[in-house]
Amino acid sequence: MFTMVLCLFIAVMLPMLAKGPVAAAMHKLGGYNNKHPRAQQAQLTGFGARALAAHQNAFEAVIMFAPAALSAMIVGVSKEMELAAMVFIGARVVYNLLYLANLHLFRSLTWAVGLGCTVYIFWQVLVAL
Repeated sequence: MFTMVLCLFIAVMLPMLAKGPVAAAMHKLGGYNNKHPRAQQAQLTGFGARALAAHQNAFEAVIMFAPAALSAMIVGVSKEMELAAMVFIGARVVYNLLYLANLHLFRSLTWAVGLGCTVYIFWQVLVAL
């Protein structure tokens, strides 16, 4: 169970970590506009726009992973579920790096791996019910 809780914590923190490159890109765009950050983010292009998209996608991924992880904790976490959670975290870290590097095909494959892990955990929960 510890591994699942740790993976859940990391998944929740990944959007915050993904904000770093966004903030750096905003700083290069005339300094970080703390009064209107979303308006400034809308002006980002290239690396900055990709960083923002990766940041936003991290929130989208955690919206699916969190209920899967919590459901697994309710029914009982198996080693297979823990492995899927660890692969999910690895895939999400690699996904973010691939997004920043503009490697879209590998990024999409990595996204699918992460999604597959989440679906697998949900499936294992359903089987356990």
